[in-house]
Amino acid sequence: MNWANLVTYLRLLLIPAVIACYYANFPSANLWAAILFAVASFSDWLDGYVARKLGLTSEFGAFIDPVADKLLVVTVLIMLVAVYPALLVATIIIISREILISALREWMASQGKRKAVAVAFSGKLKTTVQMLAMTALLLYSDDSAQWVWQFGFYGIHVAALISLYSMAHYCMNAWRSFKES
Repeated sequence: MNWANLVTYLRLLLIPAVIACYYANFPSANLWAAILFAVASFSDWLDGYVARKLGLTSEFGAFIDPVADKLLVVTVLIMLVAVYPALLVATIIIISREILISALREWMASQGKRKAVAVAFSGKLKTTVQMLAMTALLLYSDDSAQWVWQFGFYGIHVAALISLYSMAHYCMNAWRSFKES
């Protein structure tokens, strides 16, 4: 157990807290859900930074970090689709991409070609846009300004488009890697 892994565990523990706050019936519950989600999203960057900075990288950390990321994103997206059905297509694209790229990475690692599908800028951009949009959607309520909803709605659709682009990017890199060998 190290500090980086503890940050990842915090992200996992925040998932039910985000859900509980979002569905709670107290003033500013959606605000608290958005804050907790933002903290969980930030912890995605923080655990990697701590692991690299303090030399705490581990095989277990490399495994549990993406699992925590996927659980956070998928759980909150499903929760948001239940409230906002207009997000269904973007959610299907994002979740499908997450599953496909996770499987591709696992398979490429089994072939000794892990670096061919290492995290790229397009994946980081997708994650950033997605997390900002999801935070806005969690924050939105009937009392919110309409731009909060629009930011979240259009942002999640932009994230879905970037998801498709990054998926194509990773698949092309994997294909090139196999053609070269």
